[in-house]
Amino acid sequence: MSTSASASHIDAPPHHFASSLSADDFKALFRGHPGGVAVITADAGDGPVALTATSVSSVSAEPPLLIFSVSAQSSASPVLAAAETVVVHLLDANDLEIAQLGATSGIDRFAETHRWSRLVTGEPVYHDVRAWVRCAVIGRMDAGGSTVIAAHALQSQLERDVDPGEHGDALVYHNRTWHRLGEHSRIAP
Repeated sequence: MSTSASASHIDAPPHHFASSLSADDFKALFRGHPGGVAVITADAGDGPVALTATSVSSVSAEPPLLIFSVSAQSSASPVLAAAETVVVHLLDANDLEIAQLGATSGIDRFAETHRWSRLVTGEPVYHDVRAWVRCAVIGRMDAGGSTVIAAHALQSQLERDVDPGEHGDALVYHNRTWHRLGEHSRIAP
């Protein structure tokens, strides 16, 4: 596909459909679809922000790309719209407090200075989480009341690795509650 064809496809006007699911029906669908938990941090120059997300997904290993979405209603949205880099913290059940911190509205998520520091490149990073990856933002796309952000992985740290086929202590969000995956939740090899 040529660059101009690709660009014109992206700039196409939004589709209009005669009918669609209601917001409540759509939310009900995804309440039963668990998501891995991540906290995303950034600083575009006016101070750090953080938010908890279940929308992080790997896209490609070569090049190493991931995506996530941010609601326009999030207090972190303006910073994430301007930031050139972000840190995506991939959490496990040992990181529940950080997940809850990023999900709580109206608080200073960086008040407890012992929980975080800055990388030499300036991004805020939480300490002792399962893993984090520093990424360069390579694209943004408006999608309804959210922005989908594509990012290229630049640097990572893995504190608690999971052996292939093992459960680890995965943290998932399902039906409005936090869950730990473990041996008890395995149903097939």
